[in-house]
Amino acid sequence: MLKLRLSRGGTKKRPVYKVVVADSRFARDGRFIEKVGFFNPLLPKEKKERIGLEAERIKYWLGQGAQPTTRVARILGENELMPMPANGNNPQKAIPKKDRKKEGSDDAKKEEAAKADAPKAEAKKEEAPKAEAKKEEAPKAEAPKAEAKKEEDPKAEAPKEEKK
Repeated sequence: MLKLRLSRGGTKKRPVYKVVVADSRFARDGRFIEKVGFFNPLLPKEKKERIGLEAERIKYWLGQGAQPTTRVARILGENELMPMPANGNNPQKAIPKKDRKKEGSDDAKKEEAAKADAPKAEAKKEEAPKAEAKKEEAPKAEAPKAEAKKEEDPKAEAPKEEKK
């Protein structure tokens, strides 16, 4: 499978990445098919030299079925070469870890959970009477059969106890 991914270059503590088209089975920094851009994470986001992409070649490879990695998809989305990927769902990430633990022990989570469950509980209550009405009708017809079975069960169990 073809991937659009980052291949690391540069020195220790000074990464510079190439955006390459490579087979997913090859090593990260190993053999690749074509270099289609570069990415320098050390430069500020405002500088044009931070990212360089060959838009035509990237569109060609996307058309050939190459799948971008999550990081490359974000870079391409920022440069409007493909739709922006959905952000990850981690609302706690912006909160420092120490504060997350404090909030976790508070009753705030319990209150939020209760608020979230309230609409669900109301919906279940509305559905429940309808379901109960149906259940009441059905067991009336089956009740004599169930009672007959219960009477037979103790008799069937009694011989088993005697055998022991």
